[in-house]
Amino acid sequence: MSRFLVQMEGIEKKFSGVHALNNCRFELLAGEVHALIGENGAGKSTLMKILSGVYLKDSGSVKLRGNNIELQNAKQALDSGISIIHQELNLMKHLSAAQNIFIGREQKKSLPFLVDEKEINRKTKELFDLINLDLDSRSLVSSLTVAQQQMVEIAKALSFNMDVLIMDEPTSALSDSEIEKLFNVIRGLREQGKGIVYISHRMEELRQICDRVTIMRDGSYITTSLMKEITTEQIIAQMVGREIFETRHAREDTSQRENILEVRNLSRGRMVKDVSFDLRRGEILGFAGLMGAGRTETMRLIFGADPMEAGEIFIKGKKIAIRNTKDAVENGIGYLSEDRKRFGLALNMTVKENTVMAAIGKFLKIFGVLDEKKQRSVAVQYAERLKTKTPSIEQQVKNLSGGNQQKVVIGKWLVRDCDILIFDEPTRGIDVGAKSEIYKLLNELAERGKSIIMVSSELPEILRMSHRVVVMCEGRITATLDAEESTQEKIMHYATLRADATLRGDKTA
Repeated sequence: MSRFLVQMEGIEKKFSGVHALNNCRFELLAGEVHALIGENGAGKSTLMKILSGVYLKDSGSVKLRGNNIELQNAKQALDSGISIIHQELNLMKHLSAAQNIFIGREQKKSLPFLVDEKEINRKTKELFDLINLDLDSRSLVSSLTVAQQQMVEIAKALSFNMDVLIMDEPTSALSDSEIEKLFNVIRGLREQGKGIVYISHRMEELRQICDRVTIMRDGSYITTSLMKEITTEQIIAQMVGREIFETRHAREDTSQRENILEVRNLSRGRMVKDVSFDLRRGEILGFAGLMGAGRTETMRLIFGADPMEAGEIFIKGKKIAIRNTKDAVENGIGYLSEDRKRFGLALNMTVKENTVMAAIGKFLKIFGVLDEKKQRSVAVQYAERLKTKTPSIEQQVKNLSGGNQQKVVIGKWLVRDCDILIFDEPTRGIDVGAKSEIYKLLNELAERGKSIIMVSSELPEILRMSHRVVVMCEGRITATLDAEESTQEKIMHYATLRADATLRGDKTA
């Protein structure tokens, strides 16, 4: 029997005449965790979608356990023992966690039209126990956090009797403790002889869990190495074909600048409790904290996506009422959500349509006719400025890679020309090259006088980009730190500070 679980050779794939994969290869051994990395648009997800039956290859060969296979669809791949956890969550919000996991495979009662809900809940509980997930299997997916939904996706993949498990950015929405739980599951699968394909842009994770690494660039195979025999610098150089510098950006003192946004005593439920802060002109204000600290919930209140129970918002000294997202946009606030697929994009619309949609009034001619020429010009301008990889601005956004989808969302708010921009996890699932481009863009916007709130779970990113850092824990602000006094250790101290400690006065302001 072949020691290779998977062998892919000469794989070709074109979309709209553009090469997405050009003579690609990939091999996976039994009992290994194999990293597959490259910039956004390098072809990683496309290659794995071919292996999992989502896409049909144009040419090349795929072998499973030494035998040639022709995968026609995802079900055939699952039946062959290949399971994939996609980067973009693919759950049905109106169903429970258990119903999502076993949909199409439900245990039936004696009457074939009755589903045995008790049995599928029992099986789901076993899966949740396996990955140490404390969650009621009957919970509706719509009520779950992004991190919990990600863990449900992982449990669903494990519910199949697979030999090959493909994980595409599985930790992008997980906390450190949840990541460690996931790694323990992966180690157990490796000991059972399973093969794991691990796609991630987090270098520290790759070194912690992966045995080998295959690097792709621009739709082509570059190299495969043992993880212990290649440096991070070598990996990055092979990925991007150029040197990337990730040094901390020198930050000016913004204390004398005018306040553009003032938030006073903002509250909603247990996730946002009496939150107050200021945002200054031309400032990047970082928001740090652990999963569930209330950062995203705070941003959604400011943007009008959720109703506030108490609090006031002032823009340029004037109190404003934000009852919905329309009010926020009309007052110059733009919001890039952490979940771009649900809240940032119209996936079935084109790059052009998504780029101009937040500022559609700018493109109206007499009698409400849309100026097609102006729309195209602006969409092309921002695609080039953001280096969005797309065959055309007429390409549907759903066909772009995750990183390029993110760039389209950013372009949308740049076209709107908002004075206040909220970026919630702006580089989640984005490679090092695209990260540097977005960092450069944020700095340029701040230099032009735009005021930016950046929510990020990556402390190096917070430290690199922020003029000041606001730290949250249990729905409250526990510290506001200037750039020069911010360290990972200090941020983590305040991110784990019990909320009642801040009420006693243990707070840096």
